Amino acid sequence: MDLSRTLAGFGSRTLAGFGAALLVTALIADPATGAPGENPSTRDFGNGAERNEIAAVESALAARFLPGAAPAATWTIKGGKGYPRQSVLPVWPENPADRSIKLGLVPYHAIAPKLNALQKASDRVSAEIAGRSAGGRDLYLVTVTAPESVTEAARQDRWRRLIEDDPGAAKRDRSLKAGYKTPVWINANIHGNEWEGTDGALRVIERLATATDTATRDFLKRSRVYVTVTNNPDGRVAGTRANGAGFDINRDHATSSQPESRAVRDVVIATQPFVMLDEHGYTGTTLIEPATPPHGQNYEYDLYIKHALPNALGMEKAIQQLGYEETTRADIPFRDYAPGDWDDWPPIFTPMYAIYQGAVGHTVEIPLSVNGSNYDNLPVAELQRRSRINTDVAAATIEATLTYADTNKASLLAGQIEQFRRGWAGEPSPVIPDGFVDGFGPEDRYTATFPRAYVIPAGTPAAARLVDHLIAHDVRVKRAVSGFSVNGRRYGAGTYLVDMHQPKRGLANVLLEAGRDISALVPQMYDISGWSHGLLWGATVDTSRTAFPRVVTKPVTKAAATGSVDAPRGRDLSLSLRDGNDLRAVNELLTLGIKLRRTDASTVVVPAEARSEAVTIAETTGVRFTAAPRNAKGDVFDQPVIAAAVSADELFALKEMGFAVRTVSTAVLNSGFDLSTADTLIVSSGLSYPALNATAKASVDAFLARGGGVLTRGNTGAAFNTSAKILPSATAVAGRGDANGVVNVQNTGPIVGAGSLPHSFVYSPLWFTGTGFTVEQRYGTTPLVAGHWLPTAAGTNGPTQAAGQPAVISGTTAGGGNAVLFGTEPLFRTHPKGLYAQYARALLWTAA
Repeated sequence: MDLSRTLAGFGSRTLAGFGAALLVTALIADPATGAPGENPSTRDFGNGAERNEIAAVESALAARFLPGAAPAATWTIKGGKGYPRQSVLPVWPENPADRSIKLGLVPYHAIAPKLNALQKASDRVSAEIAGRSAGGRDLYLVTVTAPESVTEAARQDRWRRLIEDDPGAAKRDRSLKAGYKTPVWINANIHGNEWEGTDGALRVIERLATATDTATRDFLKRSRVYVTVTNNPDGRVAGTRANGAGFDINRDHATSSQPESRAVRDVVIATQPFVMLDEHGYTGTTLIEPATPPHGQNYEYDLYIKHALPNALGMEKAIQQLGYEETTRADIPFRDYAPGDWDDWPPIFTPMYAIYQGAVGHTVEIPLSVNGSNYDNLPVAELQRRSRINTDVAAATIEATLTYADTNKASLLAGQIEQFRRGWAGEPSPVIPDGFVDGFGPEDRYTATFPRAYVIPAGTPAAARLVDHLIAHDVRVKRAVSGFSVNGRRYGAGTYLVDMHQPKRGLANVLLEAGRDISALVPQMYDISGWSHGLLWGATVDTSRTAFPRVVTKPVTKAAATGSVDAPRGRDLSLSLRDGNDLRAVNELLTLGIKLRRTDASTVVVPAEARSEAVTIAETTGVRFTAAPRNAKGDVFDQPVIAAAVSADELFALKEMGFAVRTVSTAVLNSGFDLSTADTLIVSSGLSYPALNATAKASVDAFLARGGGVLTRGNTGAAFNTSAKILPSATAVAGRGDANGVVNVQNTGPIVGAGSLPHSFVYSPLWFTGTGFTVEQRYGTTPLVAGHWLPTAAGTNGPTQAAGQPAVISGTTAGGGNAVLFGTEPLFRTHPKGLYAQYARALLWTAA
């Protein structure tokens, strides 16, 4: 592919090699070492080294959040109260190990006392707990506004609902236009070791709370400022990017697997902000979105960019006025970078997700690095100097945004009303002309053709999970009262319908659509470029392009229960392993000591005497037990003993399915971990066979010699396969490291392939050559459905070369054990939930 030709005409962007260099510099550069303005901003590579090099570990902190447990109650603005609505926040014990202390910043344990004092001193400040972190810490939400009576607050809430539910009426309501308070949301410290957004936000809160000037009083009569003070207290305390469960929360908004992302999801839905900032760091030069192409194709981008660009320019001016040498300019990717260098394509980032909820969202990257090696190696005085500047930058961007939102209230309100109106009306997104804002050109033009409806047949755990997920994100779902036909297919009563004439159609579509192959449009991508709950969550999701079914429907607030035991009493029960919940049911039965049998890789038989336990588990997991064939044979199996060198998201998914996991790594094995009782060893992250000491290597060799099972994933797993000679005739071929997306697959094998979806997910894809193994799954003849996958510079290792090649293989080791090697990503960040079962079937087979 001639990328220079693909990029021709992008004269409004910087094209001088920055895009090609970004993936390298993001991995190796210290963005704060050069002189101010010397280097462009940099960012961490999306699928960072930790996925292959840092194995997840069990910890008391991570264990406080249990995957599969019921999530906390949804936070919302409670009616029947005015403002202030103050509460005394519990104070956490002083923690001298809090990593923010060294930087001269506010430690987590000092935040609640500070907010309590501000509430006591000012009737403009209300603080509450909007959720709890994976490690159990409180997530604080502060609302700053002029006092409101119960009646006044109720009127604000009615207007907010009217804007979404009946935008036409909202547009005509003169009292709403005059009296609706401008909502602005500030999210701080989502990456725990990017601290100063919290301190800058606290400074702004304190100023608004205590200022006596008329301008501030009048501003708060016109505005509500919402602040999630630290979105990641676990990481703030520990000095880690991730939360207590090892997740990057700023990759979790399409899946909301973590309590921190669910909390901010609930905040953005309930507050419906016009503008939001997500305060990050550190990029060397302050960076302020809007972003480069590719732009999310489901945005109402004209409504977004008309405010995002001028607000960014205002924030740039604000940091320049600070007078620091380090803040003489900002990088604004839309203005300054080439396509693909800093995109807003996936809905996984907080500001991008917020756009679908009606906000103008910005990532703000404060400039001067104080984390990583700098935290350990720079003098404390220099760290604190940098932190002071960073705090000033964060506060300045917040203040500038408050000014912009207040000044441009009428236009922002009209834009949010118009976004929801287009959704209800089912209008196509307008074609944005070149020059709509300075620099807008053909490279910025991304639009979607919205279908008329999505149809989701009911009755499976996957369908119920997907419907509940959509509802939690404020996507409206209906249920058919009777059977109906559409597009030549018959559906039963109870089928779910997502009517795409609804206010948040962009969010519905970005979650459910197949997506788009954007490989030809930009030279590289930062993070995931393809995802699809419609293709990868295990539910059947059909698209009706032009017709909405002619059937009476009712709105759905919760999916109908799906669990059942459909077999006569006294009959053995059968459970097909087609969903992650099926595996959770199996593990719960095994934990109860019930002897289960496997008749094949995808079928488990439950003895008739365990019927009452099966009934209870069916109710909690939504799985369906049917009658087993009479006299069904099968091998009795126990809950496997698993030693796993895996990434945090893989550990999370395994626990979500109910597997008991003992985490290992190179270091853990070198320290004497006993593999003698393990049934299977999973290798995908943080385990190198050549790096094992002699004792650990002998332990692994003994494990393999006695027939221990092995399951691998990714480059680390492929390297382990080669060095430990698991399936020695299998050679892994790697696609480009940043290649990722939804792929077509052909299921051919008895273990992984049995009943698997026709689609899978890849990031840094692999395929296998050689002989002496069974091909469980192949890439399709046209592999990529949606995402970004280019060949290497030499024109190799692209989707054309992967077509038809083995993506997942199984075989027998020299010691007689079972092994499965994945070149796909079936557990990636909880995105492909419909792939969990194929991974679990492989795991049970390797442990046999």
